[in-house]
Amino acid sequence: MTLAILSALPEEQHGLAHALQGARQVQRAGRHFVQGRLHGVDVVLGLSGIGKVAAATTTTALIEHFGIQKLVFTGVAGGIGANVHVGDVVVAQQFLQHDMDVRPLFPRWQVPGYTQPTFLCDAAWTQHLTRAAQACTEAAADWAEPLLGGRRPRVHSGLIVSGDQFIVSSTVSSALHQELHAAGLPALAVEMEGAAIAQVCADYGMPFAAVRTISDRADDAAHVDFPAFVSAVASRYAQHIVEQLLTAAAH
Repeated sequence: MTLAILSALPEEQHGLAHALQGARQVQRAGRHFVQGRLHGVDVVLGLSGIGKVAAATTTTALIEHFGIQKLVFTGVAGGIGANVHVGDVVVAQQFLQHDMDVRPLFPRWQVPGYTQPTFLCDAAWTQHLTRAAQACTEAAADWAEPLLGGRRPRVHSGLIVSGDQFIVSSTVSSALHQELHAAGLPALAVEMEGAAIAQVCADYGMPFAAVRTISDRADDAAHVDFPAFVSAVASRYAQHIVEQLLTAAAH
């Protein structure tokens, strides 16, 4: 099995890249990838880029050029679910593009050519990822709690929504959550790449799973919280979760 590990930010892959055995660099579609073995598994590391188009290009290059069998995506997101807090982890069960709107030709959020607005993640791979995330938050509790105001990190599983917008307004995030919830689509988190990756993986029949660490509440303080949180918490989470996942996959 060759597993692709996509991350939104380079900080999330520094530890993984240093641990690679037999690392070799590959340039493809203007992207930089690193191949090697990690915990007994053949992997390809890559950065998604920011936004849906960049993420779709990266995912297509991975599938077309590297012959991967599975893809996992790590990153950060803004929490919009009522009980989703900074430092929590959300494992995606499905994705939706919150900025897709082709009404009245198609229902709200539905991508033309598809039968529903959501793109499902692979159930078995998502289950493995959920276990890895739970192991991570349990192991991280001692050092993470002081950074999270004494609150223990939790793992959530459900809908993540994506759009080409870094949401830094509590008014916007609240309206987005309410609109989705009223449509029977209770979103837990919002980010900028996952739904595009999910769509490309659906087109290719590629098993896909994704995990997002909550870096902010997609509110007026998001731009302040983001850089420090990525360095102190999210990058450590990502490395631990991927290591747990690969150790399980190798056995």
